[in-house]
Amino acid sequence: MADTRRDNLATLIACGVALCLGGCGGKPVRTLRNVSYDPTREFYQEVNEVFASEWKAKTGEKIEIEQSHGGSGKQARSVMDGMQADVVSLALEFDIDAIARRGGLIAADWRGRLPEGSAPYTSTIVFMVRPGNPKGMRDWADLVRPGIEVVTPNPKTSGGARWNYLAAWGQALRRAGGDEAAARDYLAKLYGSVPVLDSGARAATTTFVQRGIGDVLLTWENEARMALGHFGPQMCEIVTPKESILAEPPVAVVDAVVDKRGTRALAEAYLKFLYTEKGQRLAAKHHFRPRSGEALTGPGVRFPALDLFTVEEAAGGWQRAHEAHFADGALFDRIYQPGGGTN
Repeated sequence: MADTRRDNLATLIACGVALCLGGCGGKPVRTLRNVSYDPTREFYQEVNEVFASEWKAKTGEKIEIEQSHGGSGKQARSVMDGMQADVVSLALEFDIDAIARRGGLIAADWRGRLPEGSAPYTSTIVFMVRPGNPKGMRDWADLVRPGIEVVTPNPKTSGGARWNYLAAWGQALRRAGGDEAAARDYLAKLYGSVPVLDSGARAATTTFVQRGIGDVLLTWENEARMALGHFGPQMCEIVTPKESILAEPPVAVVDAVVDKRGTRALAEAYLKFLYTEKGQRLAAKHHFRPRSGEALTGPGVRFPALDLFTVEEAAGGWQRAHEAHFADGALFDRIYQPGGGTN
């Protein structure tokens, strides 16, 4: 009897150890980590669930997908500093290029590995305002009226903030017929009315909606629609300007990590899933503009029409935009002073 109890206890301990490794008598559960930017949390939570289910049905393997979120620039630096990311889904290609150039973790040809420059969905920049739009925000010119406080995150840390900045810069250039001095004056006025620079887009949403700071929030269209759905029209409204920027958040496999961990096939399948009809419909459900025309025009999918310009049109591409606007001592540093005001 004592021997039987000892045998049973040994079996239970062995199974407990095995369960920690992925199940009694089974293989360890493989993990995949997606390091992403702020406003993709809810989208990737659902993508991960659907993809993991499909992967198990196809291969018999159970997987777990981990998420990490923050300002896009900060996330890129974390990956370069050693955060183990199998894939990155960041706000702008400049951040993935930085990982490729300075970190050496991603091959330089990453952009050509997937369709549409490895950007499976798009977005744009819109305004969020108080219920009833009491300050009468309609278009970009309204943002620089006297007495208007604008909330936008810090372009030094947030990819969404850089899209906000270049949307404002691009439309100002257009309205001024290409006059950069006029565009600079517009940006100086805009950032002179910013009371606080949060580190990322989600933090800026919290500042505007929950802390009640500011008259208008510059933000991703998908983030604005998510906030409206979550908080309701009694807390905020969306204003879509006549023109804005075409935001193309890219994705990439982190070559050095997947080759070390043996997860390349899994990581590549994960990113390719985003381009499937199911992945595209999930993007539309979470208010990203899908690349698929069928998903873009599907039942219940409504995206306002507006005139969209590209980063190339606004600033000559991301490298030139960084050098002219976001590098240390560039235009943003010259026009913004902490606590508001310009120089």
